[in-house]
Amino acid sequence: MNISLIISIIIVVVALWLAGAFNALVRSRNRVKEAWSDIDVQLKRRYDLIPNLVETVKGYASHESQVFERVIKARSAAMGANGVAEHGQAENVLSGALKSLFALSEAYPTLRASENFAKLQDELSDTENKIQAARRFYNTNVLHLNNQVEQFPTNAVANMFSFKKEVFFELENAAAKEPVKVNF
Repeated sequence: MNISLIISIIIVVVALWLAGAFNALVRSRNRVKEAWSDIDVQLKRRYDLIPNLVETVKGYASHESQVFERVIKARSAAMGANGVAEHGQAENVLSGALKSLFALSEAYPTLRASENFAKLQDELSDTENKIQAARRFYNTNVLHLNNQVEQFPTNAVANMFSFKKEVFFELENAAAKEPVKVNF
C-alpha cells in the first residue's frame, strides 16, 4: 500500500512537471510569433513609406533612375521574402539601396531643404528605430525558446512534442556596415 502511494505521487509529480514544461514551451513559441508579428508590422510601415520617398526624390533627381530601380526592386524582394533568414537578407539589400537614395540628397540641396523629404526621412528613421526594438524583442524571445529546446530536462519535452529552435533575425552583414559609395 505504501509503495503504490509513493509510485502514484511520483507519477502525479512527473505528469505535472511534463504539463508545466509543455505549457512553458508553448508560451515561449507564442511569444516568438507575437514578436515576429511586431517586426512584420514595422516592416510593412517601412514598405509603405518607401514609394512616397522615391517619388519625392524623383521630383528633384529624375535622372537617377538606376537608384530608384534598385530601391523598388529591393522593396519588392523584401516584401516577398519568406522566413526569417530570407527576410534578413532582403532587408540588408533594401537598407543598402535606401542608403544610396539618401546619399542622393547630398547632391541636391533643394531636395535636402524639402519639407516633404525631411518628414519622410524622419518617419523612416523612426520606423528603423522601431524595427530595431522589435528585432531585439524577437531575438530575446527566440533565445529564451531555443534555450528551453536545448537545455535538459525541457529538451526531452521539446523533442517529444516536436518543438524546434527558431532563427534569429539578423539585419546587418559586412556589406551593410561599409559606407555607401555614390558616383556622379
